[in-house]
Amino acid sequence: MFLSLRFLSAKLFLCLCLTLFQHHVTFSASNPTGLTLRAVLDDSPNSPLYLIENMTIAERIERFIQVTNAKDNYLNLNARVGPDKSNSLSRVVMARDGLFYSVWLLIGSQGQEVKLLMDTGGGLTWTQCQPCLNCFPQNLPIYDSRASTTYSTLSCDHPLCQVEGSLYTCVDDLCIFVHNYHGGLYTTGVASLETFYFPMDPSTALTFNNLVFGCSRDSRNVVFQDTELSGIFGMNMMPDSLMSQLSSFTNFRFSYCLVPFPDLIPHTLVLRFGDDIPLLPPERVKTTMFVHAPDLYNYYVNLVTISFLNVRLGFPPSQFQLREDGLGGCFVDSGYLLTAIEDNYVGGVNAYDVLMDLFTAYYESNNLRRTTDPSGLDMCFERPNDFNNFANLTFHFDGEADYFVPPQHLHIFQQDHFCVAITRGRYATVLGAWQQQNKRMLYDVGLGRLQFADENCAND
Repeated sequence: MFLSLRFLSAKLFLCLCLTLFQHHVTFSASNPTGLTLRAVLDDSPNSPLYLIENMTIAERIERFIQVTNAKDNYLNLNARVGPDKSNSLSRVVMARDGLFYSVWLLIGSQGQEVKLLMDTGGGLTWTQCQPCLNCFPQNLPIYDSRASTTYSTLSCDHPLCQVEGSLYTCVDDLCIFVHNYHGGLYTTGVASLETFYFPMDPSTALTFNNLVFGCSRDSRNVVFQDTELSGIFGMNMMPDSLMSQLSSFTNFRFSYCLVPFPDLIPHTLVLRFGDDIPLLPPERVKTTMFVHAPDLYNYYVNLVTISFLNVRLGFPPSQFQLREDGLGGCFVDSGYLLTAIEDNYVGGVNAYDVLMDLFTAYYESNNLRRTTDPSGLDMCFERPNDFNNFANLTFHFDGEADYFVPPQHLHIFQQDHFCVAITRGRYATVLGAWQQQNKRMLYDVGLGRLQFADENCAND
């Protein structure tokens, strides 16, 4: 069976919740099954944060690393939009700050503008709400649920509020959520229903009624405060994520293709859903199945082993497997800047140390000298002008899905030195955005699989 029983059990719970969602969620136009979110890079001429002419490539890359945790996103769009009446495929505005994406939308009967960090590892979508107990400073007005005639609270009888051990609990007849993130961010508030408008252009928008979201009253340790961001746009496999709630419009499928980040004139990016995803060339597409375990809703895949310079390494079969305590495993997440290799010992082997030892031995055999970098990356070397023999890696996923990472996407190059673009993974191995450049990534959640293919993303 290509799906484990655990994955099927999760899908049954997901279907139950979605069945109850979908008698609430409505769409203003006819029922398209394709949806596209546009992205504008903040270093592109289309962005108000255009800084290209004042920044070197090295400065831009250093900046990318510095904003890994901040994930600040901006877009200067002020047009008021109305409901979409067409049957065409959707185009919904996004922004990207360096490597991270935000979604721009309007919520509530007043059409309150909000910008949310797009998080493929997050479930519940939430935004700050008035009245607020402890709101962090944001540059856009805070959404006021009292001013919206389409706002309502989620009933304590709702399935989400009935699951023991979840982030929801019933307090004084209100369904309250409490969300703690790995980076220390904490937010709590009222689980709610509201109308979301996704602008397509200055005059039209897609309208979705009665979407579940978190009306946050108290947030702490927020790294994107003092920006236009007010919360998080969740895209993982949780039943409350917008990927799940909008599944009847997207067929549980979404895709993106990341233009190389150091490009001086980056191309506009799109996040595609459903039938708007281009067909992948069968001769180049690779497929691997998602791996699921209870209470883990990230996009885990089975990493069998890794090749260094096209030589397959002899890691034991259990090295990258998801363990019973929830640690280990490998998942794909565009919200991570750099790939992380787990540095815990599994069967006496530390995969991160093994790889770093190989990089050290290889580059020192080429008479390169170690150096340091302001980013704090572990493995950096001086770069002679005549040296171009950089290493490559291949991630071998289950199903003979070989994921090749060329040298230009395995390293970060500065003017006089370079660094291996891999970090230590405290809990798991993560395939990050830097190693996803010029790859078409297709998350086909309905079929439980990840597909990918090499592609020139500038043509997306």
